[in-house]
Amino acid sequence: MQSDPGDSDKNMGSDTTMTYDSLDAFLKSGSPALKTGPIGLILLEDEVEANSTVRHHLDAGFKSLVVFGVADISLAEDVADKVHRVVFDLSADGALETIVNRVIAHTAGQWLYYCYNTEYLFFPFCEHRTVGEMLAFNTEERRDSVLTYVVDLYTGDLDAHPNAVSLDDAQLDKSGYYALARKDDAGEFRERQLDFFGGLRWRFEEHIPLSRRRIDRVSMFRAKPGLVLNADHTFNDPEYNTYACPWHHSLTAALCSFRTAKALKRNPGSGYKIDSFRWHNSTAFKWHSQQLLDLGLIEPGQWF
Repeated sequence: MQSDPGDSDKNMGSDTTMTYDSLDAFLKSGSPALKTGPIGLILLEDEVEANSTVRHHLDAGFKSLVVFGVADISLAEDVADKVHRVVFDLSADGALETIVNRVIAHTAGQWLYYCYNTEYLFFPFCEHRTVGEMLAFNTEERRDSVLTYVVDLYTGDLDAHPNAVSLDDAQLDKSGYYALARKDDAGEFRERQLDFFGGLRWRFEEHIPLSRRRIDRVSMFRAKPGLVLNADHTFNDPEYNTYACPWHHSLTAALCSFRTAKALKRNPGSGYKIDSFRWHNSTAFKWHSQQLLDLGLIEPGQWF
């Protein structure tokens, strides 16, 4: 039976938490984490802001959070007892697609979400509405996916925060975002699909491979048989990759993410060349959805 995504409550963790030594063990266990959505999958590449990432998504109202990463990444006690842990080496090729696609195969009808540590989900009115309420509205709109934009965050002071991550001094670009029409392999334009660009991947594009410069990601979607996440964050069902339904604008969300800034500073080829991420269009991030709405980085669609 498909769950109602609207019955999610704030600060709700899993009733029974466990640690699994592999993805196989997790999927074969009949874990309660896969029984009721929306289900969040959080991939911990390292310990940087792992706890704040999980806390943020617990507050968003996910019914279950499943955390993937190597065993030696520690979580605070107040976080660890509210999530399911799965030991997984995220440095392996295709780790994201492997995790998401195998979970899809076990959760038909459920709403799923994925992100990495130092990424924080924001959707319209998220300060007083849950992710379940948002997905219930999206379901009523006959939408099976939510387009999300990765909005780069970065510290304003790399001397104080050399890994580029600071929740108290988070900055974002207030302009410089743009979209290009998306084409298929035959060169034809795809209906209601665009490639979005901006942020650090645009300003420091010389350090970013062409295939990784887009900032659009379908981070929330309803699982169904045969659905496959591709390596470029798109799905094999074209409708899942659209920014809106045919009849009006649709709701969109944002992943406010330090991940690109962190990678640019960690990478030997770019780290020593970047003294600051700040520029004339930097502004302090207020950690509030209204700022993202005002900047046009998320869209409420018909949800008010």
